Amino acid sequence: MSYYTSISGLKNAQTDLNVISHNIANAETNGFKKSRVEFADIVAGSSFTNPKQQQGIGSAVDSITQNFSIGPVEQTGSALDVAITGDGFFSIKSPTGQTMFTRNGSFAVDEQGYINDGTGNRLQAFAGTATTGTPGDVKIPASKGTATFTGVTISPKGVINASYSDGSNDTVGTVALATFIAPTGLKQVGSSNWTQTGLSGAATFGAPDTAGNGALLSGSIEHSNVDVAEELVNLITAQRYFQANAKAIDTATQISQTIIGLRT
Repeated sequence: MSYYTSISGLKNAQTDLNVISHNIANAETNGFKKSRVEFADIVAGSSFTNPKQQQGIGSAVDSITQNFSIGPVEQTGSALDVAITGDGFFSIKSPTGQTMFTRNGSFAVDEQGYINDGTGNRLQAFAGTATTGTPGDVKIPASKGTATFTGVTISPKGVINASYSDGSNDTVGTVALATFIAPTGLKQVGSSNWTQTGLSGAATFGAPDTAGNGALLSGSIEHSNVDVAEELVNLITAQRYFQANAKAIDTATQISQTIIGLRT
């Protein structure tokens, strides 16, 4: 029994080490959110078991929980680097039509005039100055009459304004932020992107700085919320956890050998 109990601890320690290593590896990934492992004990018994003599039979991974606290914000000076100062996710759509959500606000304008994340996923926004409705792609006209496009700005409330060489400005959309009733239920798909699941609930879209959504901070980027010092301490703890379970197996082996020796 002690072997299987300790083996469950070894497996859990390995899972813990894997999650901590993943956090450390993404300490410099924009928009990344750290995770932690939650454990639960396993107890076997029946209605006839004396609770004063009941023994546990190990532990199991209960869940791997994501932490969506805001990471450090760095000023970059780029107008299309945008950080969310509160709740909410940017909504982006892949070339295949998949809707994803991210806190990484590093955007750029492609050769067709669409605002995207640099890998082809297009930022979703409401049309014009609208703050409700179904968000869609944001496309900036390359010219306005004889005037040419010169730049773009995003206000704290998400209004996207395109500037032209004649000094005029046009509002091309309002950034749509998505919120979820249970963001920890979002599914990680890589590149600091998530997709909704049945556990997270459906996305609710709204404009920045309204209805509890965070305001936008243009010219800034949100970094990973991983604290390397904290993760290193967790790494040492997980290592000790692994070693303790390995020692328990070693001790059980020695006891078994002693018993076998007595019988012979």
